[in-house]
Amino acid sequence: MLRTAIAVRHVHFEDMGSFEAVLSGAGYKLHYHDPGKADFATIDPAEPDLLVILGGPVGVYDTDAYPFLAEERALIRRRLDAGRPILGICLGAQQIAAALGAEVAPMGHKEIGFSKLTLTDAGRVGPLRHLEGVPVLHWHGDAFETPREADNLATTPLCATQGFALGRNVLALQFHPEADACSGLENWLVGHASELAHAGIDPRTIRDEARRHGSALRNAARAMFSDWLKDIDL
Repeated sequence: MLRTAIAVRHVHFEDMGSFEAVLSGAGYKLHYHDPGKADFATIDPAEPDLLVILGGPVGVYDTDAYPFLAEERALIRRRLDAGRPILGICLGAQQIAAALGAEVAPMGHKEIGFSKLTLTDAGRVGPLRHLEGVPVLHWHGDAFETPREADNLATTPLCATQGFALGRNVLALQFHPEADACSGLENWLVGHASELAHAGIDPRTIRDEARRHGSALRNAARAMFSDWLKDIDL
């Protein structure tokens, strides 16, 4: 039977990337929900087999400027209450953390580029084990506290909370395993040009890193995502 997945996409180029092939292979039909084009009220929080909240260049605390963020968190809270599978990436992970009552705030610095994760004991026994030793893409200036009910999965020197899991059905990742970096991430570099310039980061460095690490990241991330999908409780 065909399963359904809804991915909330805040900016067009931050999509499911290399994860789309995993979803298709696992029998999921993927639908994108773009805030501003469709109302969150059109999503039944319990209906899709999988809900994914993707990244974006705003913060969970920006609700005055971007009211949809509060609507999105309310959807996440209802999804969590229903016990249904949810995956959050970057902003999506921060939104899940906030919905669980954890603090999300600016770090005071940017973490942008490729670097390896240090997995916690909980991370090493779960799907993130596939990412051990593989440089992953980071692109954020905010960070979440690990919700008290959840297990912290990974750290980096610049951010102590790179992911958390709550049971089998909730996975929140600060980094971007879904990004298909093999082509150099040109859409990301153009879309975030102002942020890169303000942070003093040369896009050529990220482009070169993406080409060096893209294939390994894609393979490891797909294995991670596939493992998680197999273990969720539908």
